Amino acid sequence: MSPVFSKALTIVGAVVIAATWIYLVLVRPTDWENVGASSPALLTLIGYLGGTALLLAGIFPTLSARVLTLIPVALVLNMVIGQVVGSFAIPLYLDSIGTVLVAVLAGPAAGAATGALSSVVWGLLNPAALPFAAVSATVGFLAGVVKQRGGFRNIVWVVLWGALVGLVCGALAAPVAAFVYGGTAGVGTGAVVALFREMGNSLLASVTMQAFTSDPLDKAAVFAFVFLLVKALPKRVTQ
Repeated sequence: MSPVFSKALTIVGAVVIAATWIYLVLVRPTDWENVGASSPALLTLIGYLGGTALLLAGIFPTLSARVLTLIPVALVLNMVIGQVVGSFAIPLYLDSIGTVLVAVLAGPAAGAATGALSSVVWGLLNPAALPFAAVSATVGFLAGVVKQRGGFRNIVWVVLWGALVGLVCGALAAPVAAFVYGGTAGVGTGAVVALFREMGNSLLASVTMQAFTSDPLDKAAVFAFVFLLVKALPKRVTQ
């Protein structure tokens, strides 16, 4: 596959994901507040998963063999830690540590591929993870961009950038949590959504507010952990 075609597939995939979010959140029909309706859930799955498939098709052929050897380790980290944390009633995930680690070591493209593959592979064991593939890819991409722009130079900047990435990814994940899972995608996060619903907010608003509460904390913690981990690794490993 030519580099131009790979780049084109990647761009189209990103546009499909962004366009899906814009339609679902900004211009969606008002009657989509009904969770039982299948249209928003179907559009979310088609747009997010279709865009993620295009991203993987465009990025994967461009990755080096050395980077490909990192990805399986990252997938195991994501799934094991995410599964353990998900079993507790805390509004965090911590399921992107491997994704951010690869992004910091190998760049945005590798991070995006790792995030997407993590959700796909995890989805074979836990189907609830699969619809979040586009969100996971975004985490990896943005973490790589932050590293390239010098955001990992000290722990303060790492935590701040992590929180900002959490806000972006929380907004992107909101349609999945709302329309596909009805706000009950996680034990701890589902309880927070229920609290906002009891306060009279709409489903999408409740999920978004939960995401803006949980995701910045989650990504700040993940970024900080990866920062400390990379600092502790020998130079020959990171190189």
